Amino acid sequence: MAGLALVAVLPLLTAALVPAQSSLSLSDDLLIYLVGVVAVAVVGGFWPAVVAAVVASLLLNWFFTPPVHTFTIEDPQNMLALLLFITVAVTVSSVVHLAARRAVQAARSREDAAALLELAQTVLGGADTPAAILDHLTATWGGGAELAERAGGREAGRSGGHWVRVASSGTMPSAAPRTRVRAGADLALAVAGQPVPVNSQLLDGFAAQAAAALDRDRLRTQAAQAEALAEGNRMRTALLAAVSHDLRTPLASIKASISTLRQTGVHLSAEDEAALLATTEESADRLNDLIGNLLDMSRLAAGSLEPFLRPASVDEVAPLARHEAESSSNVRLIVPDELPLVRTDPGLLERVLANLFANAIAHSPPGRPPVMSASHEGDVVRLDVVDHGSGVPDELKPRMFEPFERLGRGGGTGVGLGLAVAKGFLSAMGGTVTPLDTAGGGLTMRVTLPVATPAKTPMAADQ
Repeated sequence: MAGLALVAVLPLLTAALVPAQSSLSLSDDLLIYLVGVVAVAVVGGFWPAVVAAVVASLLLNWFFTPPVHTFTIEDPQNMLALLLFITVAVTVSSVVHLAARRAVQAARSREDAAALLELAQTVLGGADTPAAILDHLTATWGGGAELAERAGGREAGRSGGHWVRVASSGTMPSAAPRTRVRAGADLALAVAGQPVPVNSQLLDGFAAQAAAALDRDRLRTQAAQAEALAEGNRMRTALLAAVSHDLRTPLASIKASISTLRQTGVHLSAEDEAALLATTEESADRLNDLIGNLLDMSRLAAGSLEPFLRPASVDEVAPLARHEAESSSNVRLIVPDELPLVRTDPGLLERVLANLFANAIAHSPPGRPPVMSASHEGDVVRLDVVDHGSGVPDELKPRMFEPFERLGRGGGTGVGLGLAVAKGFLSAMGGTVTPLDTAGGGLTMRVTLPVATPAKTPMAADQ
């Protein structure tokens, strides 16, 4: 329309040239009109330029070719000039139109290449889900897009089936025509509502990326499920090993001690009876600890642990944990009087400290019992459980908190769940545990817990 409108400017150009005809020749008029025809070609394209060339030739013949105001051409050279004018005008217009169209195509190709580059950066940057790819498409071109999958796969395809939306982005107007491209055997990408139609090749690229992203997303889900299944199998295998060995050992000790005590034909001294009873009690305590850790680990693995966090005092919880963990050794507690309250679940914290105390006792040399010292720094309270045993190499420290992991420091018993339970409980309570080397040899377990925020007392009502 703009080119045809520009053709109407040619009569105005003629009105401007007629008064100046005395100073212009026919060749000047031809060149001026040629510029006008080229301008029409640039703005409106090839066919408006052809119309402009015909109109310009008629105007030149009527107003500027002798005899004027007639379509008769007196001089054959003028006839040749007009024919050459039309030929050159049409040829130049076609060249200009072709160049303009190729410039538009090149600009569109650059935009498409830039869009594909951004899409590649999006995928390589980690946002490789189908929804993220469709979001990129609609953010660039507007409208809406959706990725649909045929329900039932190829089997449903033979009998028609139906399409199920897998991912979508933007708004797809109900009245707008939809453009659909295949993204795979049972996948299709549909777009609608874009102000400017999206290149079909570009749509094919988006469809292929969306299909690949869907496959990767499902593979990640399957890998996570397989990993969880493998972890569950590992836990079950380790649990069976624990039940078959570590739980049978204290049961066998209890059974042997009670059987010996019940024998009527054997006379035992008071010291022997006390030793058998002590063995029974120690084996029962060990069995109780093992079962407690197994139950705690199952709660952590099932995600059913819900700690009840409240302000608590370390000097009240630590003695209870020491009483639970002690065998023949004592854990020395160093808790300053000014230590603030910590935000924790006292029951879970008692289990954490009991496991850490038991681990420290098991690896402490005779005559050097473990020590727990408490300190306050900033918004946390630190509890250092220190033993002077053989220590743990740095490369093995990350493995200490894995379930059923026993690093063989010597003297340790159990199924290797105490530290795993301690770390799991602390994570649920917002705390941490870090293994450190003890000065002079040994291992220090550093526990950090958040300081409890003082409760705000409500203001008394005005009397």
